[in-house]
Amino acid sequence: MRAALIGLGMVADTHVAAIAATNGRITLEGVCSRHPDGAAKFAQRVSGTVRGAPKVYASVAEVAADPAVDVAILVTPPNARVEAVETLARAGKPILMEKPIERTLAAATHIVETCEAANVPLGIFLQHRMRASARRLSALLAEGALGEIGLVEIAVPWWRTQGYYDEPGRGTYARDGGGVLISQAIHTLDLALTFTGPALGVQAMARTTRLHRMEAEDVVTAGIDYASGAVGSLFATTASHPGTAESITLHGTKGSARVVSGRLDLTWRDGTTDTFGEAGGTGGGADPMAFTHAWHQAVLEDFADALEAGRPPAVTGRSALAVHHLIEALVTSSREGRAIDLSEIT
Repeated sequence: MRAALIGLGMVADTHVAAIAATNGRITLEGVCSRHPDGAAKFAQRVSGTVRGAPKVYASVAEVAADPAVDVAILVTPPNARVEAVETLARAGKPILMEKPIERTLAAATHIVETCEAANVPLGIFLQHRMRASARRLSALLAEGALGEIGLVEIAVPWWRTQGYYDEPGRGTYARDGGGVLISQAIHTLDLALTFTGPALGVQAMARTTRLHRMEAEDVVTAGIDYASGAVGSLFATTASHPGTAESITLHGTKGSARVVSGRLDLTWRDGTTDTFGEAGGTGGGADPMAFTHAWHQAVLEDFADALEAGRPPAVTGRSALAVHHLIEALVTSSREGRAIDLSEIT
């Protein structure tokens, strides 16, 4: 599978490492950026990693028109997505996109519907779903091993320096669509929803602490009601120095499960315990890129397999709308100071 990388910001090197790790299964055909000189330097810099300097495209339209490109990997800021997706979809080019899909639920839905109308595969890098620990817990839940889930705890106690938010546009509604929810906690919230099923209602408080100068929120606390009958809590922040790994804990009638980074801890009601996997870096501290490229690699390889088999990818654009729906409900609840039923959010 030959890929073009559109957007060469902070996460671009992770994608290059993930492509290189496929050992030729996926190749980097070319790169595209709003800054041509920077794109040329990037292409030269990564030439040793990806076995030759990739092409430099002057525009998304050039990527869309190149028959040598099998998939466009879109990693631009969220506010630069809609036009690019429309251009690629018109050309029938499959798209694999970084989270979030866009800044708002309405814009994200537009992107998903644009690709569906054009019959263009759309995958999203919500790569925490690809962790072995997450897959193991999903299998246990499908078997009913934990019994009926009654309580869900979601914690994202991360840290970002002020320098992180000093980059123009970061932590703003115009470029990013918000703060900790849509930029950081989205991964953990998405993974939690794959375990719990849909949320029904939320009551939230989102604020900006005195620890950061930024437009959007750097801390959110919330209660969540789930369609399954479970209830839960959310705490997400980038103001918890020095930052620790995010976690999801499920308490069921037969046992409890806690996913921390890449490790799954199980505590059964009979007192026995099991552990699956190992914890790893997640980017929860001052270095936002302190995580493995292996999960991105897994998304890439699954997308290649999906294109070959004619099936949907593991993380479709449609499935990713669920977390956007939840995030919009949380933000609305805080803004309006009341409980929000997710059926109100469209």
